[in-house]
Amino acid sequence: MPSRRPDETGYGHVVERYVTRTYGGLPRYLVLNGGRFLGPRWWHTTRFTRHLLNDAATITDEELEALLGYEWRSRLTAAWLIGVDRRERFRARIGDLFLASEVCYSGGAYCFALARFGTHADAEILTAYLDRYLPRTDLHYDQAAALGALLRLDALLGTHHTDRFTEPDGPWDEWVMGVGRLGYPSYTPAELRRWTDLQCDFANGWTRL
Repeated sequence: MPSRRPDETGYGHVVERYVTRTYGGLPRYLVLNGGRFLGPRWWHTTRFTRHLLNDAATITDEELEALLGYEWRSRLTAAWLIGVDRRERFRARIGDLFLASEVCYSGGAYCFALARFGTHADAEILTAYLDRYLPRTDLHYDQAAALGALLRLDALLGTHHTDRFTEPDGPWDEWVMGVGRLGYPSYTPAELRRWTDLQCDFANGWTRL
């Protein structure tokens, strides 16, 4: 999927307005990626969250497309805005970007959006991602975020998509061992589920949905 600068499509304002706006000296995309707004001690949480909610509600679909068509910072931010506002019409677009895995960091935001949508269609996208990338024990992409999101959806939907991935000595254990040899840390499925829950519960609480 070729990348295009927003100013090439008439939306040159979107990066400064939505992606690089700063809070406590940090641009929005870094705050979203690091998750510090999810903790109780960050002084800028209320202001950050208010602006995030306002932008999620008012950004146009065309502006979101301009962000999704650019680089990882813009895609990450767009996915968070889509997830907060639950714009399910972007499901297919996010699914295509997620499965392509062209850029770093944005995959976790796609997982958040899919977990927020919370339907069987979203579980199918996450399952397809794990089917494609868990066998790649040489790649540390967004397998962990995908498993955490799928675990949440299994609990919400009463499904069991994750069972075949997390069985003892199954695909998840093999992937953890593979990337562990590359020096990457591992987290338990329960820890990954808690992280997804933290993100979604935060959004649920602030949007009162």
